[in-house]
Amino acid sequence: MNYQEIREKITSTSSWQQSYREIMLLAKSLPSLPDCLKTDEALIRGCESKVWLHIDLDESQHNLVLVGDSDTRIVKGLFAIVLSMYSGLTPAQAKEIDAYAEFETLGLIKHLSPSRGNGVRAIVDTIQDKLSQW
Repeated sequence: MNYQEIREKITSTSSWQQSYREIMLLAKSLPSLPDCLKTDEALIRGCESKVWLHIDLDESQHNLVLVGDSDTRIVKGLFAIVLSMYSGLTPAQAKEIDAYAEFETLGLIKHLSPSRGNGVRAIVDTIQDKLSQW
């Protein structure tokens, strides 16, 4: 599911409980990362939960390829939203994305605990830092 579809689903809900349910369904749709890719180097610092992220550049298409996982379902669902914002973009396009601000626009940050909100920021900051290599 692309980000526009996710955004439409979340913004069409009438309550936080329905949004939460959609996020949990997104978590189920994100494939699990093989254990061999759950390395310390892939762990995102600043998240209370464990979150692993791998970013690569498809040299033939010049698009980003992002894969990852989390050990908690809600974080995995939030992570799926972030991945959908960046996947398939060029590094230049991805550098223009402010995913944390988008979470605020969707009304998600105000419903998350401070540690979860900080985790979303850590994921976004890690992606933006890794983009500087391209």
